[in-house]
Amino acid sequence: MRKLAFAGLAAITAAVLTTVGVAAADPPPSSLVQISSFGANPGALAMYTYTPAGLATGRPVVVALHGCTQSAADYYAHSGWPELADRWRFAVVFPQQSTANNSLKCFNWFSTADDTRGNGEAASIRSMVDKAVADHGSDRSRVFVTGLSAGGGMTADLLAAYPDVFAAGGINAGLPAQCATSVVEATNCQQNDQGLTPAQWAAKVKAQYPGYGGPWPRVAIWQGTADYTVYPVNGTELRDQWTAVHGVSQTPTSTQSLPGGTTLTNYAGKVQLYSIAGMGHGTAVDPGTGTTQCGSAGAYFLAGICSSYYTGVFFGLDNGSGTTTPPTTTSSPSGVCVSASNYAHTQAGRAHQSGGQTYANGSNQAMGLWNTFTVHALRETSPGYWVLADGQC
Repeated sequence: MRKLAFAGLAAITAAVLTTVGVAAADPPPSSLVQISSFGANPGALAMYTYTPAGLATGRPVVVALHGCTQSAADYYAHSGWPELADRWRFAVVFPQQSTANNSLKCFNWFSTADDTRGNGEAASIRSMVDKAVADHGSDRSRVFVTGLSAGGGMTADLLAAYPDVFAAGGINAGLPAQCATSVVEATNCQQNDQGLTPAQWAAKVKAQYPGYGGPWPRVAIWQGTADYTVYPVNGTELRDQWTAVHGVSQTPTSTQSLPGGTTLTNYAGKVQLYSIAGMGHGTAVDPGTGTTQCGSAGAYFLAGICSSYYTGVFFGLDNGSGTTTPPTTTSSPSGVCVSASNYAHTQAGRAHQSGGQTYANGSNQAMGLWNTFTVHALRETSPGYWVLADGQC
């Protein structure tokens, strides 16, 4: 059962699949639309989309990748991304794997024929992005990708293969980019520390698009401490990999406590690691109507905190939605200046909070309550050093 939700292990029998309630033939909900033709599809994937009614042009796109034994309909129904799309106004693409490609419907994150630039499933997902952008007039600078388990592993691979396509990613119970190149290696990756340095992990990313000079995608990592399918060491390895890619320290710039026993460690606004105490293998959701709530519980959708909400804030999808104050950014010889809510500043790594109060990173100047209503301007006078600059942006 440990391997059921993850790697493409064909030895698991159909009888076992039946006992966990796999329903591969379930039709998608009517509001989830299949796009039958979306360009080159070397990975033989299916494309589904959710588009809020009346979506304007120039809005973002989120690609959401399901886990093994799941479908696009499952991720649509439980992850919370459609309700956030309605609230924050963006399109969602739900790629779907088939049993013809993988007996457990896992995205083949461990196969170089499918997880590298220009090849297989990765290339198919790139085609889906192009189709969504063309259909909706979306903002190419705001394309994001997220996924669970094998979908999380593929998310990491896509960020490495297409850093020019994806501005940021959210990896839920996933693995470092290019951790494995075979099923045997996949099992080893999901369960064991690979013993690589941050620099070695970063080299695996940078080898996927030789000559690329940045910028690199920002990354949010979600990991349950009791996950015995994708062991917690993978969260640490992902942290090491992407902080090294960005050239920032593995020492956090801030630490926060969030609902559901979640600890958020922030690394210069480039990488965030969400560690959920006692959670097993799945996407974290928080059913309800509160501002930070979304999603619904189900198989591999575990109640506690809505990871999609916090990942969406990390992506900046909430900016201009009415729930937070959208940042205003200017640049001058004296440094970048950003005006935003205290909450947005902390999420972006410009500030940190302690005891409900907010402080600028570097200068440690007090900014008041940590919320979406208190707004300040901050100026970066040197890398990672922010000072109050109200009235100057």
